Amino acid sequence: MKQYTLDWKRYEELARQAVAEGVVLVKNEHKTLPLQSGTKLAVFGRSQFHYYKSGTGSGGMVNVGHVTTPLEALRERTDIHINESLYTTYEEWVKENPFDQGVGWAGEPWSQQEMDVTDELVEQAAQESDVALIMIGRTAGEDRDNTADPGSYLLTDIEHAMIERVTKRFNKTVVVLNVGNIIDMKWANEPSAILYAWQGGMEGGKGLVDVLVGDVSPSGKLTDTIARSIEDYPSTKNFGHADKGIYQEDIYVGYRYFETFAKDDVLYPFGFGLSYTTFKTEVKQTKEVDGILTVDVEVTNTGDCDGKEVVQLYVEKPQGKLGNPLRSLVAFEKTLLLEPSERQTLSFNVHMTDFASYDDSGVTGHESSFVLEAGTYRLYVGTDVRSASLALEVEQQEQRVLETLSENMAPVLPFERMKPIQGEQGIEVVYESTPLRAVDVETRYLEERPETRPFTDDQGIKLSDVYHGKASLDAFLDQLTDEDLATIVRGQGMNSPRVTPGTAAAFGGVSDRLNELEIPAACCADGPSGIRMDIGTKAFALPNGTLLASTFNVDLVEDLFEMTGLEMRKNRVDTLLGPGMNIHRNPLNGRNFEYFSEDPHLTGKMAVAQLNGMHRVGVTGTLKHFSANNQEAHRHDIDSVVSERALREIYLKGFEMAVKEGRASSIMTTYGAVNGIWTAGLYDQNTRILRDEWGFEGIVMTDWWAKVNFREDESANRQNTAAMVRSQNDLYMVVDRPDLNSFEDNTMASLEEGVVTRGELLRSARNICSFILKSPAMERLLGIHDGSVEVLGFEDETNQQDAFELDYQHLENGEHVDLSGIDTSTGNTHVFAISVDQTGTYDITLTARSNAGELAQMPVTLFANNIPGATFTFNGTDGEWVTQTKQVFFLNQHNYLQLYFALSGLEVKDVSFTLADEFSMKNG
Repeated sequence: MKQYTLDWKRYEELARQAVAEGVVLVKNEHKTLPLQSGTKLAVFGRSQFHYYKSGTGSGGMVNVGHVTTPLEALRERTDIHINESLYTTYEEWVKENPFDQGVGWAGEPWSQQEMDVTDELVEQAAQESDVALIMIGRTAGEDRDNTADPGSYLLTDIEHAMIERVTKRFNKTVVVLNVGNIIDMKWANEPSAILYAWQGGMEGGKGLVDVLVGDVSPSGKLTDTIARSIEDYPSTKNFGHADKGIYQEDIYVGYRYFETFAKDDVLYPFGFGLSYTTFKTEVKQTKEVDGILTVDVEVTNTGDCDGKEVVQLYVEKPQGKLGNPLRSLVAFEKTLLLEPSERQTLSFNVHMTDFASYDDSGVTGHESSFVLEAGTYRLYVGTDVRSASLALEVEQQEQRVLETLSENMAPVLPFERMKPIQGEQGIEVVYESTPLRAVDVETRYLEERPETRPFTDDQGIKLSDVYHGKASLDAFLDQLTDEDLATIVRGQGMNSPRVTPGTAAAFGGVSDRLNELEIPAACCADGPSGIRMDIGTKAFALPNGTLLASTFNVDLVEDLFEMTGLEMRKNRVDTLLGPGMNIHRNPLNGRNFEYFSEDPHLTGKMAVAQLNGMHRVGVTGTLKHFSANNQEAHRHDIDSVVSERALREIYLKGFEMAVKEGRASSIMTTYGAVNGIWTAGLYDQNTRILRDEWGFEGIVMTDWWAKVNFREDESANRQNTAAMVRSQNDLYMVVDRPDLNSFEDNTMASLEEGVVTRGELLRSARNICSFILKSPAMERLLGIHDGSVEVLGFEDETNQQDAFELDYQHLENGEHVDLSGIDTSTGNTHVFAISVDQTGTYDITLTARSNAGELAQMPVTLFANNIPGATFTFNGTDGEWVTQTKQVFFLNQHNYLQLYFALSGLEVKDVSFTLADEFSMKNG
């Protein structure tokens, strides 16, 4: 039996290092940082008391025992002296102005009310202190975007006034941005130092303070371009619409746009970040052999403290007939920790094939192909996109076609897209008509349907026989009835009783019948910031995706996610619903904190690193959201209208890298559509590109309660699993009772009508079972590994409560307990006790209502005698009372019960208990 050991202290150390390496120092005048020993520090801003460990929604709902805030970490330092008078002033103000948690899903304010500091308060602090530190906090997250308003993307008037007053009276002022995403920086000329601290998870405060005091020299780099104004981003005018998002900027996203068309609109360029030391980067050797460009770069620490540097390589392609950005990232690497005067040579091997452009119009004579146009290709080397200098030129004498593909996912709605032309003043923007769909996708699909094999009836083959090589997988699957196949393409959840309590879903063995065939239930859990378990079980809260990408350190991220993989094994989680890897198309996307960057190459490399780390210990991640999920507002209705070229070069590229380099085996589609077809039913994406072109052999699942349609001329709905299966999206997530078709999907009806075939269902069943055969779920079934992981240095803080002295309410069969008026705010519990005449299995029905949106997730877990019994996950109900029923077995006559509310937004009415089976025992 395999043995795994999770060293919790090592986990904390790696996360702390990631925070320190991901912090980006964008300004540091007058040697403001690092703080010197003995510094008297005045800390401004209420965020010193309320550090944001992550953004909100499914990617942020990680239960933690404690998050170390920057203020706590600073106060633990004996060489830094906090201004106690100012601290007390804030402490008293915060008591009178408590933190606003908001109500329900996506109901949190993206910023908190700030104290209005007076000139007198600042003056007193300046007389008593050497340096001022201002904390600015922002959150954002699932189901609601940022806005270009004060308190979201912009500073509030009070925040700006605070910065202005403090910087006038302090010679040295540090602004620390505890944010998940870049914000407006028009005020950046005022303070002497600015740090993007991002959202660092439970070790965020420690890692940040390591940088503030100089124990670690900052080495983080921006993963996004910071422009002068939100209006400068070309996607802004087409962002946030309710029905269609026109990707008019095409491939010119982030720095690809600014470096090509609008250099003067940039405040801080992509890849930029300062250090406490200085470096010299020198290209020592370049050569080109058979299309492979080799570049050796020597990095020397020329300063007076230890530090790391990131070397970045960018290509400039010829404009040719297609038009291209002036810069595209093709490689990067971070040095080791270099002492003063120490040097390291980094060697890069870049293939010319990585420079190809996708021709979706046929202008090169090769439609639907990756092409190297003739002309000069220039490779630039530097420490950010703007400073990179020319290192090598390669002349491509003739046009070369690298890969001939076929039209897929093409738009049907006409629109004009951006293209560069050479003008008198340099490269200028023009617009051209975007190529539209030319193939009949339905006819093509019908021609490519898989063959249908006959039902063989029960041959006595179990999935364990397939595992041991005693039977083929196809022979096993041919035993499954049509009803079995319709069941297996349904995931169960949320909080399925078949897997780890509180997790997002089970899939595979989601019925007793499938379990009899020895198909185990595999477990998936949110998400990119750590394991979410809605019953209150504690887990490790990771730094957010933007911070991790800012490290530019793939080895560190891989080591960190090996620890996450071990934690998954500890909690019997087979796949983590992450990494989130959508592109930062626009700074206003509320979910950017989960994602990595505006750049697809960096995004792909970070996803590969996370997968590699988890794969070391036999678990994996689920890439999401596939694809073009770059807006939260109206996310289940939005149609992303985007060219094939932009999809291929920007929005699909990171996923492609994760599949080919990271051996990804699980992918989640989006809520919305791409060019008219909702991605949960998008055959071109889920079969033709993902599987046929990239060689993907894993599972594809929907997002939770996603809509599906067949064609762009019809509406999407949540019951159209036939369209899902036809596209080779294998799993509908999620259904309460998959065996009873409690979501009333159309799989069986469509099978009878011939709309979907048994062959297509067998194909998805094969994908699901192939995944499970390689998963820890199969190991647990066979006893190869029981899921236990030795954990060093961690006290298990699962949700255990003291047995208070309670009055027991005697319940007759079918009676209810009144819950009206109880506190259902986030993290709250309600404890009560009942006595029943008979022990056995009870139907427990909870009545609740909510005004939250229809995709909100508000979990309530019922603990029976300190054991998690069932989790009720409510969505928004438009204010109407609804019920959910779960089953719990009571072995005792007297039962101590607790309701745990993982997220506010619900009003509960009552809970009833009805004996569900004939078996009973009097008095236990």
